[in-house]
Amino acid sequence: QVQLAESGGGLVQAGGSLRLSCAASGRTLSYNYIGWFRQAPGKEREFVAAISWSGGSTYYVDSVKGRFTISRDKSKNTVYLQMNSLKPEDTAVYYCAATPYRPTYESGYSYWGQGTQVTVSS
Repeated sequence: QVQLAESGGGLVQAGGSLRLSCAASGRTLSYNYIGWFRQAPGKEREFVAAISWSGGSTYYVDSVKGRFTISRDKSKNTVYLQMNSLKPEDTAVYYCAATPYRPTYESGYSYWGQGTQVTVSS
């Protein structure tokens, strides 16, 4: 089992920044990638970004490239999502998840956190 816990969400004005954290515990060697997903009200959940736990390769959805940065701190078993230049359309519940499969294959993510709300006001 892998346990994931997100933190760092909140309310921010458009153009502002937030940093989300995803702390992992348990059988952390059972996954290869940690990803961030988000779900806005009335919309389907979408992939945002992912990082290879071992090599650090990163992946982003086009809409956040250049604004969001995913990183990891192996010593803390934590993955971060630095979000800059936030827009109202970034408003959603953000989830981190872990997968042993390729990072953009959403169905392969077996472990999920409880989510953290990000609200961007205009």
